[in-house]
Amino acid sequence: MTMGYFEPAPPRILAHRGLAIDVPENTLAAFRAAFDVGVTHMETDAHVTKDDVAVLWHDPTLERWDGTKTRIRDLTLGELQQRERQGHHISTVAEALEALPEARFNIDVKDPSAVAAVCEGIAWVKAEQRVLLTAFSERTCRDLRRLLPLAYHGASTERMIRVLLAIARKNERALAKALSDCDVVQLPPRMARINLLTPRRLAAYKRHVSEVHVWTINDPAEMQQWLDAGVDGIVTDRADRAIPLVT
Repeated sequence: MTMGYFEPAPPRILAHRGLAIDVPENTLAAFRAAFDVGVTHMETDAHVTKDDVAVLWHDPTLERWDGTKTRIRDLTLGELQQRERQGHHISTVAEALEALPEARFNIDVKDPSAVAAVCEGIAWVKAEQRVLLTAFSERTCRDLRRLLPLAYHGASTERMIRVLLAIARKNERALAKALSDCDVVQLPPRMARINLLTPRRLAAYKRHVSEVHVWTINDPAEMQQWLDAGVDGIVTDRADRAIPLVT
């Protein structure tokens, strides 16, 4: 039986777009490379093709894939997958979930118009319990919760602003409301000169969500610092360096 998103117990490593040392990021090969070094959780991104199929790529265009400025939403899936790079292609959400049935996926939905396709791909593989769905946009997060309530869900930027205000005002009721339907808080150490992971803030998040993850940390010494501080997950480009810290 496939384990759920929060298994095994933290601390956990989330492979940021897989492990892309020798292969292109966000490809099946990158996810397999991460899995092969012991990672159970993949962090990835989603867009949608012209024919409404959710695919895993960070940018709206293919500039970092093949040097062109072609938009993913302007290509059919067939046209997109013909554009191979080093023998690899951009995979669909369903394809990745099916190819790695023991892996859990944190999917950041970059395009609001991709929501339905992402949810359809997850449901097709019956993978609701092993995905965490996130987005910077609150509207996108709401749509994801509505279409896939059995999945796990993160906090939007708007939610995190409300969370920080509630903590500053010592308003526990407002904090609980802001995080009421969020399972995870994921954030960088700092933003706009604000330290988002002071001991007080970290403790406040952890009172209301299952886990707190920090991104994107590639230096092992800094990874260890955040693990010692009590974060539950490290999002990293260098899963190979991170796994020895938690095993």
